[in-house]
Amino acid sequence: MNHAEDIMTSRITRRDFVQTSAGLVITFYLPTRHAAARVDAAEGEFAPNAWLRVGTDGIVTLTVDKAEMGQGSQTGLAMILAEELDADWATVRLGPVPENPAGWSRRMSTGGSTAIRTSWEPLRKAGAVAREMLISAAAATWGVERATCRAEQGAVIHTPTQRRLPYGKLAARAAKLPPPEPSDVALKDPKDFRLLGTRTPRLDTPAKVDGSAVFGIDVTVPGMLIASIERCPVFGGMLKRYDAAKAEALPGVRAVVALEPSAWTGTGGAWAAGCAAGVAVVADNYWNAVQGRRALEIEWDEGEAAALGSDGIRAEFARLAEQAGVEARKDGDAAGALAGAAKRVEAVYEVPFLHHATMEPMNCTAHVRADGCDVWAPTQNQTRAQEVAAELTGLSKGRVRVHTTFLGGGFGRRLEPDFVAEAVRVSQAVGAPVKVIWSREDDVQHGFYRPATYNKFAAGLDAAGTPVAWTHRIVAPPILLKFGPLDKGIDRTLIDGAANLPYAIPNVAVDQVAVDLLPIPRGFWRSVGISQNAFVTECFFDEVAAAAGKDPYELRRALLADKPRHLRTLELAAEKAGWGTPLPAGRGRGIALAEWAPTTCAEVAEVSVTPDGNVRVHRVVCAVDCGPTVNVGQIEAQLQ
Repeated sequence: MNHAEDIMTSRITRRDFVQTSAGLVITFYLPTRHAAARVDAAEGEFAPNAWLRVGTDGIVTLTVDKAEMGQGSQTGLAMILAEELDADWATVRLGPVPENPAGWSRRMSTGGSTAIRTSWEPLRKAGAVAREMLISAAAATWGVERATCRAEQGAVIHTPTQRRLPYGKLAARAAKLPPPEPSDVALKDPKDFRLLGTRTPRLDTPAKVDGSAVFGIDVTVPGMLIASIERCPVFGGMLKRYDAAKAEALPGVRAVVALEPSAWTGTGGAWAAGCAAGVAVVADNYWNAVQGRRALEIEWDEGEAAALGSDGIRAEFARLAEQAGVEARKDGDAAGALAGAAKRVEAVYEVPFLHHATMEPMNCTAHVRADGCDVWAPTQNQTRAQEVAAELTGLSKGRVRVHTTFLGGGFGRRLEPDFVAEAVRVSQAVGAPVKVIWSREDDVQHGFYRPATYNKFAAGLDAAGTPVAWTHRIVAPPILLKFGPLDKGIDRTLIDGAANLPYAIPNVAVDQVAVDLLPIPRGFWRSVGISQNAFVTECFFDEVAAAAGKDPYELRRALLADKPRHLRTLELAAEKAGWGTPLPAGRGRGIALAEWAPTTCAEVAEVSVTPDGNVRVHRVVCAVDCGPTVNVGQIEAQLQ
């Protein structure tokens, strides 16, 4: 048996699924080349819900449903569950991945920085239920009052006598107890946390250090072929004709498959696949596939987008910026306040389309058969990967198995199902397992990009230099067309960080002008709107402060009096950076504030500019309020 195939395949029975379906039946596996997945509970194991099981050897196997793409969320999720379980962290392992996302109780996807905050409560409850059952099992074993027992570091202790039973010794007995309702189980007081809020080594680090970690590009299965795809160089183009004779004559080339394009925009909330038109060369290895691809003779129908270029896009943005957009925020009368202001400040900020540039290029392995389909993918979106494979093959979703590997970076790019769709289509065409591997050039040229935006600002100051008006018009192609027409003409991802400007300015107007630019695929890029809106709004705020003759930090402070969380984050960054203290000659400090979802962040940068205009960053101080902390080390890593 091929070892990688064995690793990537779990065997959950219908009985197992029915027995655990009352819980949140979602799991994720951290694969290695040296350890096979094991799903079926061994005799004597304690598995009170789908989130965990405790073996008779004391090993605690935790299951989580979020992809690991370098952000450390799986370790954080394990910490949440282990904290309430009172597990010994040295015994904690991450368990096997579910292969049928349609069978689990919530969508399997990892994006929008939601992995921790959407799992906080269910994981804590799952751990607490298991802990209470283990305590009950120990009390019954000793024949003592349950209230005299407590859980600690992977064991239950009888407080009066200090007798101790490790979880492994209690597993079989606890497994026979009826689980309590999660709502009836008390969660820990945060002051009693022992693991959460500490700096904890990540569970995926050893496999990544010793080379045993399996990423999508590492997958091998018996009989697997490799495909490289030549895609239309123009967005939205079509295949006109191709000649594969020279490619097919090359050594190792097994097949050539034409691929029709599919739209990146959807309808009715469906997540479209968005595949480019292309021709796939299938061979016995990657080199032969690439050589065959280079030998193809192709004529493309490039379509209307062939004339689309950066200069034309910018000119259209500038033209549209002169017309009113759809209102996203309106406080007071910004136009009137601007007209009556003692001083007016104006600026335009532009940001480009942005590629995700993951370390591991897109890839996927698929094996389509008459009775089923297997997909091995470094995906952030298992649910949509399964749905797309089912749609393309005509199979039921239950017959499509999705094997999730480590991801060599995601950033939102791997939420898209295009690379999965390609592998499924090519495998179906050739009747064999096929791994589609994108080159770095493919990855950059055929991505799903963060939208370019054109931002037109104006602000008004009174005689004292206090901002009395702020307007911000955002001209951009929307991302949310991916799911169908915009709700009320607004793409909320484009206005995030702009419409919620935190500063107390009495007259504010923010509007959005949507530009179609349909040929260019757009996708979610990290925090999406805030990643660019924080930049443009904070830079323009500095221009306003300079026009007012005010310190940019002090002006921010004055306008955040009713935003205590923002204010204390800003003040902490300034304090630690030594704002206002002398700097070496030629250096300066800048400060900025950003908020996204539940996190507020402030940074102070200490920089210098060389005579030829190059900027050198000497020091950056960052303060962040992200709410309850899970793994302090991982928060530091994210910020750094």
